[in-house]
Amino acid sequence: MPFAQLVLGPPGSGKSTYCDGMHQFMGAIGRKCSVVNLDPANDQTSYPCALDVRDLITLDEIMTDEELGPNGGVLYALEELEHNIDWLEQGLGQLGGARHIHNSVLKTLVLEGRCTDYSLLTEDYILFDCPGQVELFTHHSSLRNIFFRLQKLGYRLVVLHLTDSYTLTLPSLYISTLLLSLRAMLQMDLPHLNVLTKIDKLSQYTPLPFNLDYYTEVQDLSYLLPHLADESPALQNARYEGLNKAIVELVEDFGLVGFETLAVEDKKSMMTLLHAIDRAGGYAFGGAEGANDTVWQVAMREGMTTMDIRDVQERWLDAKDEWDELERGQRKEDAEATGQIRSGELDDRDSLDGNERTGAGMSDSGIKIIRKR
Repeated sequence: MPFAQLVLGPPGSGKSTYCDGMHQFMGAIGRKCSVVNLDPANDQTSYPCALDVRDLITLDEIMTDEELGPNGGVLYALEELEHNIDWLEQGLGQLGGARHIHNSVLKTLVLEGRCTDYSLLTEDYILFDCPGQVELFTHHSSLRNIFFRLQKLGYRLVVLHLTDSYTLTLPSLYISTLLLSLRAMLQMDLPHLNVLTKIDKLSQYTPLPFNLDYYTEVQDLSYLLPHLADESPALQNARYEGLNKAIVELVEDFGLVGFETLAVEDKKSMMTLLHAIDRAGGYAFGGAEGANDTVWQVAMREGMTTMDIRDVQERWLDAKDEWDELERGQRKEDAEATGQIRSGELDDRDSLDGNERTGAGMSDSGIKIIRKR
């Protein structure tokens, strides 16, 4: 059963950076992962691209042949991809394991002991890096139709809607983000998580009037209205007051929007988000994980590494400098310990050579340290 994340968000929200970071993180925890680029305007990917829509059609070709601008060209490209969905299906079929052999045949070979490569039974976890035009996930149907087709093929999909956490610093931006997130959830009609990215940069901006949980849990928005009026004299008009009240009531009546947080360079933050994604998409209950799981895989499945929103508040807002200093000290100690281990290994090798020369034996501690070269 293949699993996939659909990474959406406006330009500058960190979609490609997230795909690069999550690809590396999944590799570190032993989960096979491939990234598919669906943005025809993204000609410089920072991640290894397993499948690229630009191999089918490029934005420059569309703009030249159809005389369209950049935004219209991206919409045209997604429509072209929808009409050539077989190209995408064939490309995905080549990712992970021996796809030319039917999965049931592989299972039979494994049970009979004729195949010992269990990785062949594991489909790659797919990250879809989508374009940033909000029309594609607010009212245009091509992107949704493409993913509905993949869902019919058996893919377990989770939509990840990324938003720069800077939007929390201005009430008008935050309310706009709520509306955009709500519309995207209704349009895509799939398991959905909204994510505030670059949370580690939030302390550099204007202090927030409320704690972080007020924004992530979308608590009583009526408390935000006075701050919205103070943002600009134009918003103090009585007509805008009624409009603003109606908008926040609309968001609250649906009761759908909430946010996860992410600092893509922080290991605990990535663990927490991936655990939420796994629960939303069902990977936590049906992933291809077996008896040979690594410590990281067990930790991810058991939820041993999650951070509460209060922990995020303390780490990135209330005591960021203290935590930064603590982590620098831990990294220094880890580096020193690694150097001592390596030095001890050299001493053990010298001792082993001496024991072999004198015929003395060595006891096995049962602990094996395996390092990736």
